[in-house]
Amino acid sequence: MPLSLIDIGANLTHASFADDLADVLHRAEAAGVRRMVVTGSSDQGNIDAADLAADWPDRLYATAGVHPHHAADYTDASDELIRSLALRDAVVAIGECGLDYYRNYSPRAAQLEAFRSQLDIAADTGLPVFLHQRDAHDDFVAVLGADLGRISRAVAHCFTGEGESLREYLDMGLWIGITGWICDERRGTHLQDIVAEIPDDRLLIETDAPYLLPRTLLPKPASRRNEPAFLTEVLRVVASARGQSEQHVAEITCANAMRFFGIPAQAPTTADSHNR
Repeated sequence: MPLSLIDIGANLTHASFADDLADVLHRAEAAGVRRMVVTGSSDQGNIDAADLAADWPDRLYATAGVHPHHAADYTDASDELIRSLALRDAVVAIGECGLDYYRNYSPRAAQLEAFRSQLDIAADTGLPVFLHQRDAHDDFVAVLGADLGRISRAVAHCFTGEGESLREYLDMGLWIGITGWICDERRGTHLQDIVAEIPDDRLLIETDAPYLLPRTLLPKPASRRNEPAFLTEVLRVVASARGQSEQHVAEITCANAMRFFGIPAQAPTTADSHNR
């Protein structure tokens, strides 16, 4: 049976895709990656992601949010923009939002305020939340935990933590997004030891393209740019680590993505879905 995958996190508005996006999407479909969720992370990025999803209906969807790196730029206008974009059918989650104390590109106080504001939007709209956390576990859990009862669903995007944090997130009811980090022999092998702890009904997979090119990919691509077609390598490594077939993991993660984001079950062909 042919694979049918959904990449829940791809930064397709990144400048590296500007010249060949159609080719990227065709390669993704040829690899079985039928649908992708385009990550929004800034005011302009949210507009671009929503517009791109509108250009490729039923193939691309979008999130709308402000990444903690950009939290210092979060304004009332940002809040209004996210709320307006959330009304579009193609926008299926709030985020990428959360806390990043590893880079601290924005002051922590600004990150906390922007995070709380976006959780309010998720509560008001009923949309799920696409979460980012790096080196901010305690504050992240405290802020999110206070609002979990108001939020429909939440996914820990690009999870890279250890078993203790994984179990805490699962106890909180979070879904878990696994990227090519699990393919990195320098820093991601611990994920291979714990990924089987994620229940079948809360596992999601993603590329975070153009970042996190799977290091196990063979043959090695000429470019270091990651793209959705390479989700199949994340699938392969995750399935092997879980002791499950690739077909099984493909089926459960696709079903989970449709349920999490409210994506329709049947994706049309490229010819039908691109309206330009």
